[in-house]
Amino acid sequence: MISYQDWQAERLAALTAEDGWLNLTDRVEIATGPQRVGRGADNDMVLSVGPDHLGVLTATAQTACLHVSGQDLPFTAQGGNPMLRVAGLLLELHTVEGQPALRVRDLSLPRDVALASYPFDPAWVVTARWEALATPQAQLVDQKGAGATEVTLTHRAHFTHDGQEVTLLATHWKSSKPMFVIRDATAGGQTYAASRFLIGEPAGDVITLDFNRAHNPPCAFTDFAICPLPPRENRLSFAIRAGELKPV
Repeated sequence: MISYQDWQAERLAALTAEDGWLNLTDRVEIATGPQRVGRGADNDMVLSVGPDHLGVLTATAQTACLHVSGQDLPFTAQGGNPMLRVAGLLLELHTVEGQPALRVRDLSLPRDVALASYPFDPAWVVTARWEALATPQAQLVDQKGAGATEVTLTHRAHFTHDGQEVTLLATHWKSSKPMFVIRDATAGGQTYAASRFLIGEPAGDVITLDFNRAHNPPCAFTDFAICPLPPRENRLSFAIRAGELKPV
């Protein structure tokens, strides 16, 4: 596990990157067939930024191409969703439950943010028991900005806090590491009301949960993101005074 300081630096760099969450201006679902795209009201897909008539977009759930001035400009994936840089915009193909959508980022917008956190507390670096489920289980997870989605549960983490047994479900995985969507008694006051994300570090039958690295989901920074909400098991009655505070 990298140091807490290096983690904070990587977190800030990802958030303020060109494909981060601070310059996202639109998310528009893509209908079947060629779609005229641009800022003008006469387009099939009306954007809030960019030229009045950007081009004609053809997309599936996996691929997209923008026809501009006689040229076909394909979206290309480089470790993430297919993207295209054009006319000062970064376009991204984002598909949820088989429905493709166009995410639009304005590259001219400032991407400055001040991330505030509780002071680092070593007591919130928790070693938990890491249990693989005997059989993977399907579960519906509610989302902010979209309907419920189905995930597959394969593991859960167990630890004790102030004599209380706690079980957290790993509902998602990021870079091959389990992600926990949590909410605790600080939510809506000191921390973001909907949730925070926490990436675990498993090693055999134990997992390190460093709650100092609990961080805000994309929905805390933009209305155009879709974020999972915590399952019942991950809604904690006690306060976790560690990790990121809500954005101001």
